[in-house]
Amino acid sequence: MSGGHVHRTNPEHDQRWLAAALCVIAGFLVAEVTVGILARSLALIGDAGHMLTDAASLAVAIVAARLVRRPAAGAYTYGFTRVDALSAQANGITLVLLACWLAISAVRRLLHPASVAGGPVLSVALVGVAVNLLAVWLAGRADRSGLNVRGALAHLISDLWAFLATAIAGLLILLADWRGVTGWQRADPIAALVVAGLMVHTGYGLIRAAGRIFLEAAPAGTDPSDIGRAMAAVPGVKEVHDLHVWDLGAGAAALSAHLVVEDSFDCHEVARGVRDVLAGRHQIGHATLQADHQHPGRPLIADDCARHGPGYLSEDVH
Repeated sequence: MSGGHVHRTNPEHDQRWLAAALCVIAGFLVAEVTVGILARSLALIGDAGHMLTDAASLAVAIVAARLVRRPAAGAYTYGFTRVDALSAQANGITLVLLACWLAISAVRRLLHPASVAGGPVLSVALVGVAVNLLAVWLAGRADRSGLNVRGALAHLISDLWAFLATAIAGLLILLADWRGVTGWQRADPIAALVVAGLMVHTGYGLIRAAGRIFLEAAPAGTDPSDIGRAMAAVPGVKEVHDLHVWDLGAGAAALSAHLVVEDSFDCHEVARGVRDVLAGRHQIGHATLQADHQHPGRPLIADDCARHGPGYLSEDVH
């Protein structure tokens, strides 16, 4: 039996960058809510709701960066690596629910338009673009292997597009007011619907990514078949089966497998070689391997894999 662990490096560095992005977002959030209420802009209020979830995701990412430093102990044998999946799922559900409320409000506003001040909407939206660009740059300096940081960045980027949509709506309303043209007030709820669509897209992505972790799927972009063939190609490996690869969260993956080793090789040395391949080629540092020699009378993997899942033979890959 053999194992190893990989943890995120320099979490204090991550916390500083995430905290800086959080301060930028929180400061602008207060100003946007105030202007949105005064200007009676549903698009601005919707953007503010989205930015509130941005702030929440950044705050949770900061907490997760602290929790991931705690060693595994007691009942938490994997530590707290899945905290980011829990928070990301809750954040995604909140985004979808908020988007539903915003979409219903926008449809009502389309049916019954209200007076919207285009100038403040345009000004705040343009400032929001700059603020989001700064926040994306700050948060992007943190380690993006964890779901929380990736989710926070996805929030910020979708917010950037939402502010652009709001700015266009504000500009259309402002130009219409200057020319004395009526009917362009509906640009604000249309922009709100665009924001709602972006929120649903982002929220669904977070829920789906968290679900993969809870269902112990292989990390996104990882092909277990490629990993199995690479393990079977290590000198001394005769068979690989009972292969399982799953995402632990916080950018960490785990693997377990049974290796059948050729009689002329040492099981420990072969297992060490497999771990080196997993860590170097596939960035899997937590590997639990059962390595032993073929026992007389034991069926070959070709006959056995139907009961134990996909298997890999060394002669198929050499």
